[in-house]
Amino acid sequence: MVSYIKKQMDENGLFNKFTIQSLLDELDTIEYYQQPGKAHHLSEITAKQCELYEFMGVNVPT
Repeated sequence: MVSYIKKQMDENGLFNKFTIQSLLDELDTIEYYQQPGKAHHLSEITAKQCELYEFMGVNVPT
């Protein structure tokens, strides 16, 4: 997975703005909550996080 992230960061010029760790830290703040028998809840996803997902070629969580 790290190789894929490095490749996407290189292809999209993200190393100018992020280190691998800072990119992962930015995405790490997204939380998914689920209680048995209840609907799930996804924390707010910022525009910056959506953009990073798009650069990585990954669908934004819904």
